[in-house]
Amino acid sequence: MKENVLLYLSGFGASEIIVMFMFVALPAVLWLWAIIDLVKRNFADNATKVIWALVIIFIPFVGSILYLVVGRSKPVNS
Repeated sequence: MKENVLLYLSGFGASEIIVMFMFVALPAVLWLWAIIDLVKRNFADNATKVIWALVIIFIPFVGSILYLVVGRSKPVNS
């Protein structure tokens, strides 16, 4: 009986928890990772950084993936 209670949290079953993780938690983690990485990195000019920030903010999931794949490869090392 206890095993069933652990899988039934707040009215959600195991499958609902997995789906919520895939569609809520994972994109949120990618978004935060992209924002934090963007703030820490140096770019050739501030316009590039602002454009990436706008892309990440206004297109959260796709923008985060684009930044992590494409944008991270173009910082300026100082």
